[in-house]
Amino acid sequence: MRHSTFIRGMIAGIVGGLAGTISMYLFGAGIFSLLGWPADTSVSIIGDSAAAFFSKLGIALSGGAFLGIRLFYLIGLTLGAMPGVAVASLEPLRLASLKKRVGLSILYVEVMSLPLLAAGILALKMSAADAVLWFGISFVMHLVYGLVLGVVTNFGMGREVRDSPA
Repeated sequence: MRHSTFIRGMIAGIVGGLAGTISMYLFGAGIFSLLGWPADTSVSIIGDSAAAFFSKLGIALSGGAFLGIRLFYLIGLTLGAMPGVAVASLEPLRLASLKKRVGLSILYVEVMSLPLLAAGILALKMSAADAVLWFGISFVMHLVYGLVLGVVTNFGMGREVRDSPA
C-alpha cells in the first residue's frame, strides 16, 4: 500500500466522520424536538456522562452541551478515520461494493457505540426505561452516522483504491 493511499483513506474517513457527525446531530435534534425535548439532548447527555466519569477520578468538569458537543465531534472524527484507513489497508475492503462498505460502516459504528452508551447510562445512573429509550434513539442516530460515513468514505476512496495494487 502506498503512503498516499493510507493518508487519503484517513482523510476520507475523517471527512466521512465529520459529515456523519453533523448528519447524526441534525437527525437527533429533529427527533428530540419532535418529542418536545431540547434539541441538544444527546450532546448534553454526553457532556454530563463525561463530567460524571471524570468526577470519579477527582477531576471537576462542568458537563452539559458545552463539553458534550466537543466530545461528540472528537469521537465522530476519530471513529470516522478508522474505516477510511481500513478501506485503504485491507484488500477485501478495497474491492468491496458500496453496499458492503456502507453495511460494514453501520455495523462498525453500532458496535463501537455500545460501550460509550453503556458508560453514559452507568455514569448518569439512568432508570431502565430511560436506558432503553436512550439506546433506541442512539441506535437510529448511529445508523445515520454509519450510513453517511460509509457513503462518504466510499466516494472519498472510490476508484483509486479499487484500481491500486495490494
